[in-house]
Order: sequence, then C-alpha cells, then structure tokens
Amino acid sequence: MATEIKVPTLGESVTEATVAKWLKNVGDAVARDEPLVELETDKVTLEVNATASGTLGSIAAEAGATVEVGGLLGTISEGAGGAAAPAKPAAKPAGASPATAAKPAAPAAAAAPLSPAVRKMVEETKVDPSKIAGTGKDGRLTKGDVIQAAEAKPAAPAAPNKPRDLGPREERVRMTRLRKRIAERLKQAQNTAAMLTTFNEVDMTHVMALRESYKEQFEKRHGVKLGFMSFFVKASLAALKELPAVNAEIDGDDLIYKNHYDIGVAVGTEQGLVVPVVRDADHMGFAEIEKTINGLGKKARDGKLTIEDLTGGTFTISNGGVYGSLLSTPILNTPQSGILGMHKIQQRPMAIGGKVEIRPMMYLALSYDHRIIDGREAVTFLVRVKEAIEDPQRLLLEV
Repeated sequence: MATEIKVPTLGESVTEATVAKWLKNVGDAVARDEPLVELETDKVTLEVNATASGTLGSIAAEAGATVEVGGLLGTISEGAGGAAAPAKPAAKPAGASPATAAKPAAPAAAAAPLSPAVRKMVEETKVDPSKIAGTGKDGRLTKGDVIQAAEAKPAAPAAPNKPRDLGPREERVRMTRLRKRIAERLKQAQNTAAMLTTFNEVDMTHVMALRESYKEQFEKRHGVKLGFMSFFVKASLAALKELPAVNAEIDGDDLIYKNHYDIGVAVGTEQGLVVPVVRDADHMGFAEIEKTINGLGKKARDGKLTIEDLTGGTFTISNGGVYGSLLSTPILNTPQSGILGMHKIQQRPMAIGGKVEIRPMMYLALSYDHRIIDGREAVTFLVRVKEAIEDPQRLLLEV
C-alpha cells in the first residue's frame, strides 16, 4: 500500500508553496523521517520528511510546481521495489464525435440607416450599432447613443507581457518565492504608507571605548562577543517606550499601540533579506540580545528559520554599514511603522568644544509612516537613540 506525501501546514497565513527540489528520485530507497523534498514559501524554505520507509514510488509535483497545504507531492511504495510505472493517459471515450458547432447568428441589421456623423463615430469607437437601442426619430441612432454605448463597453484585457528575447550573454532565472514575496512587500510598503526618512549622526567614541574595555571579559563570561547591535537595540527600546507611536501600527481606521517590544533584525542571506525577530527584547540584557541575534543570524544563513522566527515584529533595525553603506533610506517592514538604519562608522573631523577632532561617526536614518508618526516624534526618536549611544551609561541607568 502506498503512503502519500502531502504538503504540511506551512504556518499562519501561508497557504501555498513552491517545490524547490526533490532530494530523492523515483525508485530510490527511503527511510522514515528522511528528508524527501524542499518546499519554498514566501517566508522560509522547509523540508518534508518521509512518514514511512520504502521507495519513492511517484512524484506528483515536480520542481517549480506550486502546491497548496494538504496537496499531494508524491507517494512512498512499500519494500524496495523499483520506480513506479508512469500513469497511462486516459483513453478517448469510444464513439465520441466532434460536437457540431452552433452557427453564430448574424447580427441584426440596424433598424434605420446611420447618418454620416453617427457612422463615423461608430467606426471610431468600434461599437456594434445593431446592439444599440436608438433614441432618435423612428429609432435612429444618435451620437449620444453611440457615446453612451462606447463608455459602457468593457475594456479589452491587456495582453500579457511576452518575455523578451535574451541576448547571447544573458540567462533567465525564475524568481524564488522568497524573492517575489520580498518584492511584493517592499512595493506594498511604498504604495500604502506615507513613508518619510529623517537623519541624524552619532559619535561612536564612547560605545567603542566601552566595548574595547570589556569585550574580553564579556565574551569569557557570556560566551558571545559584545557587538554594536545590542547597544542600538537597547537605545531603540528606550526611545520606543518614550514614543509609542513608533512601535505602533495602523489597522484599517484604528491605531494599535503595542505594549510589547519585538525587534526585527534584518539579515542578508544568499536567498534574500529576511528579518527574524528578537522577542520581548525589553526583558533581555546585552548578552541575551547578542546571543539571540547570533542564533537567528546562523539559522537565517543555514536556511533554518521558521515562520515563528519571522512574524510579529513591532520595529526593525537594519545595519547596512556591514556592507559599507554610508547612508540609505530603509523601507518599512509592513505593517510596522518605523525602521532604524545603521551605517558605516567613518572617521570624520568634528567640532568638539571649539576644537576640530577626528571622531568615529555613524549616520542614522529613521524611515517612518507619516500617517501615524509625526515629524516631531520621528526626530525625537533619533535624538534619543543618539543620546543613548553617545552616553551609554544612560542605557544602564535607564535615563
């Protein structure tokens, strides 16, 4: 008896996936709980394991196919038999004969001849005069009748865009479901939010000095390196508590203010940008934040993130500085209302106490939804982050 391989539950709001690749061929031996096929959703890539031992009897959904939750992927045959025979095409029913096509009725002739002006308008608008009820004398068509019919005429569906021909040094690669979802979400953010970005700069001198002084002791005690991200998470948490609109979202005609702080941290992978979430970050210390971010980053690079890792964030931090970006305008991670952009630390001459000093400076950017966050709140948020980073004792004393 064959065991069916079905698409498992994929997570909240995810109803379909794309078959990325089969890890077994038809006829291959299969062990229980062995990975058989990889599915790609708009959020994660996951493996479907065998629920029984035997051989892979058939593949119902080839690589590239779109499948729904509960859909059939293939079957596992008992024992160590060979490949299942391909299904035969359905036989044509005996005695079937082509249906006689009904001869279309010729359009009824117009009740009365058209005037030159009306005839010209009919030609221009390409309406069928025999299908228009005339309101003129003796049922004649008027220009008004033609205009009204033309306005009511449904627009012809746009022809699908034909893939362009490739050049000799070009190749076509199908977008992954994750990449398509990223594109959709970014475009959705642009189309729905009144997005605006405000900027500031922060002197990293004191945070860098603090990190340098305690990094060895920190790593020895906690087993993780002390990075800059934990400082920016802590600084953002303090600013979010003061300015709750930045941690809120719009839901229809309502505003939802959140009393929890789940911080998304953008991570670049080969498949695209993902934003795993550090949950209840306000209850964590520096070491726990660093450990959580490192763990999520590793899961992202290994393709092991789950739906739960990626959903429910209230605010996002993106560090383009790791790639060398000096300044950017990050796009909102909808339905969130704010995203903080960190950038490259660069030595620059600064006026300090009436003197020019070389300081390690970083530009900060806050993109925000102006529908819910006012300019005053956005600017104040960045100022609070700047103050906390330039005087990190504030984070310890919560002032």
